[in-house]
Amino acid sequence: MRQDSRSERVGTRERVAVTGLGSISAAGKDVPELLASLAARRVRSGPVPPWLFTTALKYPVFAGPREVVTSTARFLLDQAAPHFLPETVSRTVLLALSATAEGLAQAGVDLALLRSCRVGIAFGTTVGCTFHNEEYYNAWRHGLQPDLQPVRYFLGANLAAALHAILGTRGPAAVVTNACASGTDAIGLARDWLNSGQCDIAIAGGADELSRVAYNGFVSLMLADTAPCRPFSDDRQGLNLGEGSGVIILESAALLSRRKHHCLGWVRGYGAASDAWHPTAPHPEGRGLKDALAIALADADIEASAISFVNAHGTGTKANDLAETTALKDFLPEHLCPPVVSTKGITGHTLGAAGGIEAVLTLMALRAGIIPGTVGCHNPDPGFPIRPLPEPEQQSLNGRIGISQSLAFGGGNAVLVLEAAL
Repeated sequence: MRQDSRSERVGTRERVAVTGLGSISAAGKDVPELLASLAARRVRSGPVPPWLFTTALKYPVFAGPREVVTSTARFLLDQAAPHFLPETVSRTVLLALSATAEGLAQAGVDLALLRSCRVGIAFGTTVGCTFHNEEYYNAWRHGLQPDLQPVRYFLGANLAAALHAILGTRGPAAVVTNACASGTDAIGLARDWLNSGQCDIAIAGGADELSRVAYNGFVSLMLADTAPCRPFSDDRQGLNLGEGSGVIILESAALLSRRKHHCLGWVRGYGAASDAWHPTAPHPEGRGLKDALAIALADADIEASAISFVNAHGTGTKANDLAETTALKDFLPEHLCPPVVSTKGITGHTLGAAGGIEAVLTLMALRAGIIPGTVGCHNPDPGFPIRPLPEPEQQSLNGRIGISQSLAFGGGNAVLVLEAAL
């Protein structure tokens, strides 16, 4: 029987262990609430809360809780930075902090251990808080002297640097801004840091807050739906934006063996590729996604037949969902096609946070051995070459290896191969 703390290898590299998970979004303030929302098919979309921003548009969003500093995050702050003032940083930083605090608590990593290690922090985000400055610049252009807090938010928007400062840690830091693939790419980068010996432990994932500029942008591109999103459905009309953070705690085999802590699973492989087709649409045949899938599976040293579940990007837009299912049809064995699900029906499209939140959901579904169908999809589009799993159904999984994939504006595609521990 496999031991969780045993050093195992994929090809020429050791598999990187996952020991903690954290999440915050409209679906819940932590991972247990996120999983409960998925099991209950709970949809918490609605009008934009006025405390986020004001708009006359009627497109719903998946807003997180108004107070995003959880009790777990407050406990961590009391230990790590007792004089830290949450109001001095952006909502995006606080979302990342809360998910990180939950992940570290589950991993059993206290502050003393964290500060004794080389800690890599890699976060994906699309814009962070950098679009929340309209009022400041409007006032400045009219010769006024507005409060400088929006500028301070902007200057402190580097998530990795902000978390290093709060935690008092040292090690590599990176913020990935590759549109909606950012969180997935950040996890892949952190995995590579551990494989190359640049750090002992890594905090990786994504975080994004809702902003009016991004909201208006998706509406102007005619990619947003006026009703709750319905990924893969025959009547889908677009996406709903969301916000949140998803984090996984990664450890080197050496540290895990020394700590003898429980392992939740492994990052088996990572692949990224661009199709360079269109600024805001994927290649119709999913060319870039197929390349990223091939790279990820080769990196994991497995065949496509080993995949038991695909957590798809599944935004609910016409172009994405068709391109994604087309790519999967050409990639997965026809007689062994695993369940294909989108989880954005409970979170909305959280942009740079999506890859982190969906990696958490993928690993937890693999550990549970069952996946509910796509929330919002009651009748899958008959024009798809494969049939995604609809909301009324759920399916038992025949293995412990799955895929979490992200497609991004600009033609970016990123794929993680994840394995659940026994």
